Amino acid sequence: MATGTRLRPVGDQDVRLRHRVVHGYRRAYRTAGQGPPVVLIHGIGDSSATWAGLIPGLARRYTVLAPDLLGHGASDKPRADYSVAAYANGLRDLLGVLGIERATLVGHSLGGGVAMQFAYQYPELAERLVLVGAGGVGREVNPVLRAATLPGAELVLALLGRPAMRRPTRLVIELMRLLGTDLGQDAPDLLGLVDALPDARSRSVFVRTLRAVVDPHGQVVTMLDRCYLTAGMPTLLIWGSRDSVVPPSHGHRAHAAMPGSRLEIFDGAGHFPFHQDPARFLALVEDFIETTPPADWSAEHWHQLLRAGRFGTAAAESDSVHEAAVARELKLESERSAT
Repeated sequence: MATGTRLRPVGDQDVRLRHRVVHGYRRAYRTAGQGPPVVLIHGIGDSSATWAGLIPGLARRYTVLAPDLLGHGASDKPRADYSVAAYANGLRDLLGVLGIERATLVGHSLGGGVAMQFAYQYPELAERLVLVGAGGVGREVNPVLRAATLPGAELVLALLGRPAMRRPTRLVIELMRLLGTDLGQDAPDLLGLVDALPDARSRSVFVRTLRAVVDPHGQVVTMLDRCYLTAGMPTLLIWGSRDSVVPPSHGHRAHAAMPGSRLEIFDGAGHFPFHQDPARFLALVEDFIETTPPADWSAEHWHQLLRAGRFGTAAAESDSVHEAAVARELKLESERSAT
């Protein structure tokens, strides 16, 4: 990490929740600090509050922006498009309203998929990527999330949210923690997600968002088909070794598919490593930003990557050879994103 940098003291009271209207919808976001922009993107059913313990530390060096994605937290919850691509569009527009031209993106879970999609759609706006237990790497995902895409999921969530069900729900989750299960590693955060769906509209948005990326068979989108486009994009992957939501094998898979990426595994952590070891997480992100230059994007470089393709095929390569390579890859990773 660079030394000699003057750190600005930032306290919890300096992290403000603000609102801006974009396309007629109110968007909430937390912000603090000064310096190069760092954008923190939360996961499904969560909000910018998940980063509360991290923002003051990052804001000593950087301008930190943590939005509540549309349909989450204090942002509006309209009947709208809740796909990963739509979230990337919304993030671009919020950054434009706030006058942020380029940023380092830190995305957790669904937010990791949004960060990757943002970098794919708007590479000129992305300086670095930090993907934390990110979705969109493989089909595997926790069975609870697969079940939540089935018909009637909204009714089940409504029952779990009733006061009479809170104690039994907490007892089950606490039992998982006491038994040492991987899912139990995230017991406090799981309880928080249940409490974050207090009304029918919140539950409807949760299910709509989930169904955009997961079905009863698992994740239905993948970023693996475009990971080769991150060549030249500094990328840090962070996973918990006991992540039961998105397995740590996905971190290794993404690392192999993303040229020049770094992979850090938090031993014993679950799906929220930045909650379970915030000091290490903060140090890693700061060191990553300070020791990597921002991506030097150019249209010509982007075009060269696209022409070469994910298999590194030359323009003169025959179509038959290329098609055979595509078939082999799709046999291993059959689910593809349509965005």
